[in-house]
Amino acid sequence: MYDAGTINQGDCLILRDLAMRVADIAADPVMEERRNLWYKHHSLQPVRPMMLIFPEGSWVEWIPPDRLEWEGEKARAVEVDLLQRIYKYEHFRDDTVIEPEWIELAPIRDTGSGVTVQRNESTLERGSWGFVPIIRDIQDLERLHHPVIQYDEAEHIRSADQMEALFGDFLEVKMAGIKHISFHMVKMYTDWCGLENMMYDLIDRPEFVHAVLSFIEEGYYQWIQQLEDFNLLSLNNDNTYHSSGGNGYTDELPAPGFHPERVRTVDMWSSAESQEFHVVSPEMHVEYALTYEKRLLSRFGLNGYGCCEDLSRKLDDIFTIPNIRRISIAPFANVDICAPKLKGDYIFSWKPHPAHLIGDFNPDMIRDHIQYTLDVAYEHGNVLEIILKDTHTCEHHPDKFDYWSQICRELIKEY
Repeated sequence: MYDAGTINQGDCLILRDLAMRVADIAADPVMEERRNLWYKHHSLQPVRPMMLIFPEGSWVEWIPPDRLEWEGEKARAVEVDLLQRIYKYEHFRDDTVIEPEWIELAPIRDTGSGVTVQRNESTLERGSWGFVPIIRDIQDLERLHHPVIQYDEAEHIRSADQMEALFGDFLEVKMAGIKHISFHMVKMYTDWCGLENMMYDLIDRPEFVHAVLSFIEEGYYQWIQQLEDFNLLSLNNDNTYHSSGGNGYTDELPAPGFHPERVRTVDMWSSAESQEFHVVSPEMHVEYALTYEKRLLSRFGLNGYGCCEDLSRKLDDIFTIPNIRRISIAPFANVDICAPKLKGDYIFSWKPHPAHLIGDFNPDMIRDHIQYTLDVAYEHGNVLEIILKDTHTCEHHPDKFDYWSQICRELIKEY
């Protein structure tokens, strides 16, 4: 979400040039071809494997702040967004759809939970951090409260009008509320209680774990209900980022009975993940994660699940999620176990290993890695998508993404 700051006249020239370039890219006929493939893919129709690349933490290595043209916070955010779209088109050979639009998201804030997450920060740039538990016992829950949403409609309109005046003649400017819905219950637990503490709590204090998770679930429920009541939900059956990698193009949403002026949860995609439960048993995963997550996800029309956690042993339980469609198969998952279970009934959202972009670039290793999953997926009739993400660095060699995408595209052509 971009801030509601202003963009001065001097900033406008280069931003308009970038917007014009994005509009030209969006007019490329390949975008319509890709869009149609995504519609079929999300409906589980047989098409070729789809591919997306999300550089994530690597972006800053070739679009660093000191190389941006403008100083204003909003102008810089807009510039980065447009530069990333252009770069993807000019370098990656994936299935990204560049739309001729600018989405001005609502400035939605909330009152918070009553406590501030604390961490021991690393002294290294983009280094790891340590947990600092702030909730230690049942009494500490009394310090918490559920967030109350705050929305400044006038600010939203002003910001959208500014973008319309800036490049509305090139890109369609749209106002939107919340489009990406994802639940991170276990992450919130570890933010409050600590990761190592959680592992002990699951054995030593199960009642405490349930009490905290119940509080988190109720907070999420109230948050979603407020968004729906205040009409701040927006359709995400489009290019909106979904789950832990993907988009939302589908003609299965919105649900029957939809009214264009009021979006319901049933009209939307949603997702959840529990990465911190990677090493937790399937039984504990059901008791302490899925039981809560399923109740939240049940309100939505289509759902995704998972991120970097290995779900190989937990898929039968994942299949019980209402309206589950996209399932993340992490780099550490066993594709030989996952492929025959997913068959063609769910989207096999495979995450190849991002570490292959670190150190010496080894095309043969990458080719073998991708080819193996393609072969297994083909054998079992999977609806496969290949999502390269969690690439926190490319060691300042962005061309590695180009080479990786070329290898993957060549292999997909032979699928």
